[in-house]
Amino acid sequence: MGNSFEKVFIGNAGSAGGAGLDIDNVFSTFVYDGAQTTLVVNNGIDLATEDGITWVKCRNASEDHFLFSSLQNSDGQTLFLKPNETNAANGTNGISQTSTGFSLGGGEGLTNQINKQYVSWTFRKAPKFFDIVGPFTGNGLDDRVLSHNLGSTPGMVIFKRTSSGTSAQGTWFTHHRSSGFSGGLSLNGTESAGYTIGSPITAASDTNVTINNPANNGNVNADGATYMAYLFAHNDSGDGEFGPDGDQDIIKCGSYTGNGSSTGPVIDLGFEPQWVMVKNSSAAGGWQIMDSMRGIVTGGGDGRLQAQANAAESTPSFIDLTSTGFQVTSTGSNMNTNNATYIFMAIRRGPLAVPDDATKVFDIQLQSNADTYSVGFPTDLILLNKRGGSSANTYVGSRLTGDTKKLSTSTNAAEATYSSYWAFDLQNSFDQGASTSSAWVGWHWKRAPGYFDAVAYTGTGSNRTVSHNLTVPPEMMWVKGRTLASDWRVYHKSTGNTKQLRLNESAAASSEPYWNNTTPTSSVFSLNSNARVNGSGETYIAYLFATAPGVSKVGIFNHSNGTASNVDCGFSNGARFVLVKRSDGTGNWFVWDSVRGIVAGNDKRLALNTTGAENTGNDDIDPLNAGFTWVATWSTGYYIFYAIA
Repeated sequence: MGNSFEKVFIGNAGSAGGAGLDIDNVFSTFVYDGAQTTLVVNNGIDLATEDGITWVKCRNASEDHFLFSSLQNSDGQTLFLKPNETNAANGTNGISQTSTGFSLGGGEGLTNQINKQYVSWTFRKAPKFFDIVGPFTGNGLDDRVLSHNLGSTPGMVIFKRTSSGTSAQGTWFTHHRSSGFSGGLSLNGTESAGYTIGSPITAASDTNVTINNPANNGNVNADGATYMAYLFAHNDSGDGEFGPDGDQDIIKCGSYTGNGSSTGPVIDLGFEPQWVMVKNSSAAGGWQIMDSMRGIVTGGGDGRLQAQANAAESTPSFIDLTSTGFQVTSTGSNMNTNNATYIFMAIRRGPLAVPDDATKVFDIQLQSNADTYSVGFPTDLILLNKRGGSSANTYVGSRLTGDTKKLSTSTNAAEATYSSYWAFDLQNSFDQGASTSSAWVGWHWKRAPGYFDAVAYTGTGSNRTVSHNLTVPPEMMWVKGRTLASDWRVYHKSTGNTKQLRLNESAAASSEPYWNNTTPTSSVFSLNSNARVNGSGETYIAYLFATAPGVSKVGIFNHSNGTASNVDCGFSNGARFVLVKRSDGTGNWFVWDSVRGIVAGNDKRLALNTTGAENTGNDDIDPLNAGFTWVATWSTGYYIFYAIA
């Protein structure tokens, strides 16, 4: 996933990196298929200059975890460690860090095997996020002070002996702020905090950590042994120094108490995470690792790996993401035993900047017989239309709702379930699944501030607000019940907070109190108690759209029959996607795009609210550099629109 937003922050970034950087500059979850040929992973993170670690795990087979950085042995081989093992560091050829990620040689059998699927998690050194101390040589003395450049008191610190020793000495000794200085953990083990080891440190500050007496913690400072220390920050209340104003938090290390219920604890992070690691610290339990790239599905299975185990990925239902954190949905000991204490580390979903290049957040693809095709970014929302025949439905899916769920914009039907209908766990591509026997068009969105957001929520049956991460007031919202047959309810800023439209119908805007007569804000949207948008216990998905200057435009225009209407969207090279609906009268939700053709002549038109085949016999819109031109022959009236450059 490239750094398309990086230039927004360069002026704010310090020489060491940190303040003003985006999440995508310092952390990446990147999935790839092994090839046994040279494989270059461009995740947009500069590891050549700033250094960091990359942690790799095979997803579809029982293979060890591998962690590597710039550390090399005397033969110039990259040294790697296994988080699930106590082995000393070993060397391998073919792995190297680059200015845009890392590369793997064709002979790299550890992390690049044919027919194997992998996930990589990259942490770049940056103040208030992550730091590496080492390699350092132990001196066997008590209370040794190690300096670091994290710029804040660490939330979690992991020590690993890299030289040979006993199995106990090779433990990944771990300190977590929530367990204190008496509750040590082992990353490669399942023990509760302090069960076999004390904390590897006795004190910590924003500049140093103090190593505990080596006789009491299993040797994190044995005389002559070599070690690495990995330090993870804990941002608190806006001291993270990330984002356009250098005041955003991106990493939290905390704890929660289990309640043993499928309606588990709700953890408020102040942000939606993309990566979560959880460990039962009061009893034996594994280190559960989930990320939204592999899939954290609301109401479904989550892609789970365990740091201490070499097992392949499984898909238990552990957590649901919220706009401000996550909720535990499992009742098992791994995540939610009643009264048990669980520690976690969570990393925020990015980016933090408003996009300035529409090609990085929106893509159009025409397909007929290809299951997997290039998009250029991970897809968060897909609208997929079968262009021909009498059943040209527009199917809707999202990363939040997962690979087996779909809705249709032409019906009020509840969410349907299919086995592997499509696949979202692809880095820069999309897998359309088995539905490729006809000509299709796919419209793909990526979530980004000020542009597009998606929110999955459960209704309460009472007037309420729902949090979102659009960072600006939504100008258009599509809301659909997932568990009930209910029309798509649409809010549009131009029709106001007392009216609604229906995406699956052609009717004009009508007065309804679904939005509780309240205009959305930059952090929440309001709902009344009606079951169509907020029924008690029902689940919903909401898609939120906004005007991002030069990228997208939500608006309305007044058209007079007989006169062409030039619609200025603030674009420089015209619109690639246009959605138009008459709001003061009957009219379909028509869609045009530049791949199928927006030309000075007949255009290829689809309607989201019907199943009709693509219409090719009308001249509807014409190109305009600033946006698009609505042709003269359309009826007089008001038309709402949504356009993307």
